[in-house]
Amino acid sequence: QVQLVESGGGLVQAGGSLRLSCAPSGRTFSSYHMAWFRQAPGKEREFVAAIRRIPGSTYYADSVKGRFTISRDDAKNTVYLQMNSLKPEDTATYYCAAGFPYGRWDYWGQGTQVTVSS
Repeated sequence: QVQLVESGGGLVQAGGSLRLSCAPSGRTFSSYHMAWFRQAPGKEREFVAAIRRIPGSTYYADSVKGRFTISRDDAKNTVYLQMNSLKPEDTATYYCAAGFPYGRWDYWGQGTQVTVSS
């Protein structure tokens, strides 16, 4: 069983930046693809970004392209989501997910809240 713990959320002003971290425990994520999702109040959960295992291809939702970057540090067993130029519409609970094969997100974290003020 893979357990995921997100951190780094908080309150920022529009245009600011945050870096979210996802640290799996119980086992490494070396064999897993990783992704970030988010869910705003009253809305469905939506895909944000994903990173495959080797060769590490990345994917982004159109709404965050050019602003968010997903990365992976295998030495630290951690996945990051660097969020720049934040907008109020980015306000949501952000969840880290892991799975294999790609798209089968079997493991989830508890979520971390990101609030962007205008």
